[in-house]
Amino acid sequence: MLCTRLTNAHIITMDPDHPVAHDLGIWQGRIVGLDAAVTSLPARAVVDLQGATVLPGFIDSHVHLAWAGLKANTPSIAPCERVEDVLAVVGNVTSRKGAPGAWVDIAGYDQRALGRHLTAAELDRVSHGRKVFLMHDSGHACVVNSAVLDLLADDVPHQDGFLAESAMAAVRRLRLPYSQEELADAIEHAARACLAEGITACAEAGIGGGLLGHSPVELGAYQLLRDQGRLPLRVQLMAAGDTLRPLGAHRNDGIPRALDLGLRTGFGDDWLSLGALKIYTDGGMMARTAALTSPYEGMRHAGQLQDDPERLTDLIVDGHLAGWQLAVHAIGDRAADLALDALERAQELRPRPDARHRVEHAGLIRPDQLPRFSRLGVSAVVQPNFLRYFGDDYADVMGERRAPWMYRGRGFLDHGVTLVGSSDRPVTDGSPLRAIQFMVERASTSGRLIGPDEGITVDEALRAYTVAGAYACRWDGRAGSLAPGKRADVVVLGDDPRNVGPSRIGDIEVVETFVDGRATGEGKL
Repeated sequence: MLCTRLTNAHIITMDPDHPVAHDLGIWQGRIVGLDAAVTSLPARAVVDLQGATVLPGFIDSHVHLAWAGLKANTPSIAPCERVEDVLAVVGNVTSRKGAPGAWVDIAGYDQRALGRHLTAAELDRVSHGRKVFLMHDSGHACVVNSAVLDLLADDVPHQDGFLAESAMAAVRRLRLPYSQEELADAIEHAARACLAEGITACAEAGIGGGLLGHSPVELGAYQLLRDQGRLPLRVQLMAAGDTLRPLGAHRNDGIPRALDLGLRTGFGDDWLSLGALKIYTDGGMMARTAALTSPYEGMRHAGQLQDDPERLTDLIVDGHLAGWQLAVHAIGDRAADLALDALERAQELRPRPDARHRVEHAGLIRPDQLPRFSRLGVSAVVQPNFLRYFGDDYADVMGERRAPWMYRGRGFLDHGVTLVGSSDRPVTDGSPLRAIQFMVERASTSGRLIGPDEGITVDEALRAYTVAGAYACRWDGRAGSLAPGKRADVVVLGDDPRNVGPSRIGDIEVVETFVDGRATGEGKL
C-alpha cells in the first residue's frame, strides 16, 4: 500500500525517461512509481491536485539561513533614502534597546540609496551610549560608531566607521556568539520562508567562521533542530575555509589541513549533511569590493581580494587535498582568475575528476574564462535575482562593455558548464520563480535588459533549480527529478512556468510544498 498518491496533476518530472506524468506514488518518503505503475495501487491518502502543476522541489544551492532568520527580527533602516531619516531610525532604536554600553544591531544598510556611506561621527550623535553595528545588506561590510572603533586594534582599516571584508570580521570577533537556541529559532524561521517558495532543500553557504559566522559551534544549532524535529527542509552545510587547521595526519594521506577527525564533504544523512568547503576570495558588487581586473566605472579602485593571493591559493589547494568539494566565492573576474588557477593547480597535484568544485556567484565572467570553467568541470552557482533587483546599479558600475558578462546564463550552458540557481538569501529575494523569470527575460524590475543574449529557456532555468542544484550538492542520485527511488520532495504550482508568458512566471502561486512525501502546510493546498 502506498502512503500517498498524488493524482490528477500535471507532473513535470525533469526526468528525460518519463518527462510528464499524471499520478505519482509515495511510500515512506520515496517515489515508488508514476502513472500506470501506481494508479491502481491502494493508498492511505489520495491527493487530488485538480490539474495543478507539480515539479521537483526547488533546490537553493547557496543561502544563509541563520543570517536570514536573525535579520528578519533585527530593526532595519530600509527603505530610508536620506541620511537624516536613517539617523532618526537609529536614534529611535538605540534609545529603547539595551543598557548603556550594549551592542545594538541594525539591518538594511545600503549606501547606494544614500549616495555615500554614513560616518561614525554621525552615528555617535544618535547612539545613546550604545555600541552601534549597521550590517551592510551585502554581508561584506558594516558601519559602526566610535564606541566600537575604540575597541579595535589600531591596524584595523576603516573609513570614518565604514569597515569592509576582513576589517568587518574584526568587529564581529568582538561580539559574544549567539546561543544555539537563538540560532536554531532563526534557522527555522528562514527555512519555513523557503518552504513557502517551493524550496525543499538548500545549502547553507558557510558555518563556523568567515564573514558571517555566528558561533564556533554553529553546526550544533542545526543538530538541535534535527533532534527536536524542527528542521523543516533538507540542509547541506558548507564549512567555512578558515575552520581548517593543521592536523597530524599520516603523511601518506597527503592532508595538510583538515577539520577535526577528518570530517569532510558527504558526512551526514538525507536531512543534514556536510557539503562543500566555502572559501572567500573577494567581496561583493554592492559594497564595491568584488575584485575586478579593471576599475569600477567612474571609480579609482577595482575592489579587493580577501587575503594575499598565495594564501588564498594554498587554502583552496589544501581543501582539495583534504578531500573536500570546494565552493569558492568569486564575484569579480580577477577573483575568478584566482579561483580557476588554484583549482587547476589542485587538480594537477591530485586529480579528482568528480570533485564537483563550484564557483559561488561567478558574478563577472569574461568570455575567455568560460572555456576554463568547462575544462575544469567547475559549476557556476549564480544568483539571478541579484540582477533582477540590483541590475541597474550593477550595470552602471560595470559599464557597457562588461555589463553583459554579469551572472551569465547562455554563456555557461553553451560551454557545457553546469549552471546552478541560488539566492544568497537574505541579500535579496529568495524566490526561485522570480529568479527563473529573470533567467529567461534578463530584465531588471525597472525593465532594463541586462545581457539579453545571456537569456535561457524556461526548461533550462527550471533545470538550474532542480537537476543542476542536485548535481552541485551531490544529491543527484536522490533529488532533482521525480523518478522511482528518489526523495518525494515536490512543489505544487498554480500554473506551468512553461505555458505562461515569461513576465508572469514570478507571480505563479506556490500551492503546496511536500518534503519526504508530507505536505508542509506552508502553501495553500
